[in-house]
Amino acid sequence: MPAEIKFGTDGWRGIVGDDFTYESVRRCAQGTAEYLRGRAAEPVAVVGYDCRFASEEFASEVARVLAGNGVRALLFDRPSPTQVASWTVIERRATGAAVVTASHNPYLFNGLKYKPETGSSAPPEVIAELERRINALDPGAVRRSAPDDPLIERIDPQPAYCAQLRRMVDVDGIRAAGLRLVHECMHGSAYGYLTGLLGGGATAVAELHAERNPYFGGVNPEPIPPNLGQALAAMRQGGHDLCVATDGDADRVGIIDETGRFINQLQVYALLMRYLVEIRGWRGPVVKSINMTSMADRLGERYGVPVYEVPVGFKSIAPRMIETDAVLGGEESGGYAIRGHIPERDGILCGLFFADMIIREGRPLSEILRALEAEVGEHAYARHDIHLARDTYPTERKRVLEALAANAPREVAGVAVERVRDDDGFKFFLRDGSWVLLRASGTEPLIRVYSEAASPDAVQARLTALEEIVGIAPPARDHS
Repeated sequence: MPAEIKFGTDGWRGIVGDDFTYESVRRCAQGTAEYLRGRAAEPVAVVGYDCRFASEEFASEVARVLAGNGVRALLFDRPSPTQVASWTVIERRATGAAVVTASHNPYLFNGLKYKPETGSSAPPEVIAELERRINALDPGAVRRSAPDDPLIERIDPQPAYCAQLRRMVDVDGIRAAGLRLVHECMHGSAYGYLTGLLGGGATAVAELHAERNPYFGGVNPEPIPPNLGQALAAMRQGGHDLCVATDGDADRVGIIDETGRFINQLQVYALLMRYLVEIRGWRGPVVKSINMTSMADRLGERYGVPVYEVPVGFKSIAPRMIETDAVLGGEESGGYAIRGHIPERDGILCGLFFADMIIREGRPLSEILRALEAEVGEHAYARHDIHLARDTYPTERKRVLEALAANAPREVAGVAVERVRDDDGFKFFLRDGSWVLLRASGTEPLIRVYSEAASPDAVQARLTALEEIVGIAPPARDHS
C-alpha cells in the first residue's frame, strides 16, 4: 500500500526520492483534482513551484494530472514565491492553487502546499478533506494528460503580482529615496523581484545568492542568523541601510539593520504593527501565533486594538484574519500577512514595508527599534531546535508531550507559572510577563522550545529549565 500522505503545519513535505516521489506527487494531484471538481463546475488551478531539485518537473506532473481530470491548470513559467501563487489565485479568480515547495526545510525535502480560493493556507477542514481523498485513492486511479494538453496554460505571474505590491506600498517613493539595500535571496525563488521593482532609480539593491542552487549552499534556506553569515558580514561593513532576507519560497523574511544587527522575528512583528497602526494610520485587530511576541499585547493596549493569539501556522492565522478583518497576522518563523493583500505570508512585501518605514520615519532602523523598545520595554528571545531521527520522531514526540502533561511545572527557572495553554504544545505564561513554549514541529522531525523574557540570560534559563523537565538535550546553538 502507498504511504499515507499527511499535511503538516503548511502542506505535505517529504524527502525527495524516499517519500516525495513522482508517484506520491501524482496521488496528491489526483486527490486535489477531485476536490477541486467538487468546488466548481469548471475549476481552475494555479500551479507554482520553487527552486528546489526538480520542482519544475514535479509541478509539470501536477498540471498534467489536473488537466487529465478536466481541471484547467495555470502553470508558472518560472520558479516563483509561494505568495505569488496565492495572489494569482485571487487575480485570476481561480478555484485554488498547488505549489511545489518545501519552504525553509533542508535541501533533501520537497513538498506540496494547497491554497484555497482565498489565497490563504488551507484551513483544517480543507486539509482533512484533501488527506481523505488522497489516501483513499487506488494507485491505478490517477488520470494524467499529455504535457501539451490544451487545459495546461503556461503563464508569467510576475507582472500582476508586482502591480499589487505597488498598490500596497509606495514603490516609486522607495526607488527615488536613495537607499542602499541588500537582498539575501538564499538561492530561493525571490531573485529578481526587489531589483526589478526598485531598479532604475536612486535606490540600489545588491542581491546575494540569487543563482539557483538546490543544495542552498549547504544551509537551510531559513532567514535566521546561523544561515545568514555573508549577509550579516556585508551589513557590518557599513554602507547599507537595510538587508531583506527571504527564505526558499520567499514567504518568510529576515531583517538586518544598518549596523549588521539581526532584528529577530518577534521584533519584526512588533515593528510592523507599530508601522501599520502608528505610521500608516491603519486601524483594526492583529493576529499572532502562540510563539509570537508579547510586545504585541502591549502595543494593543497602547493603540486600543484587539490582539488574537492562535496555534502556530497560517492555517490558524488566516481564518482569524479573515474573520476579524485584521491589519496584521504573523508567526515566529518570520511569516507576516497584511490586510488588503492576501491572508498569507509575504516576505517581499514586508521587506518593502521596512524600506518605507525607514523613509517615513527619516531615521535608521536601529533608531526605530530603540523607539519601539522605549514604548514596550526590551524583550529578548531565543528558540532551541531539538533534531530527532525521522523513524523515532513519532515515539519521542509522544514521550516528550506526555512527560510535560504529566509533570506540568508550577514554576520555571524560579518564576511562578500563572497559566498554561496546551492546544499546540505547552505554553507557560510566567508571573513576570515572560513565557516559554514547547511544541512539536508540523513540518520537520523537531521538538522546538521557545522563550521570550526581559534579558538573554532569562530566556536561556527558561529554555534550559523546560528541557530538563522533559529530559531533552539542548542543541549546540539556538536560533534567536
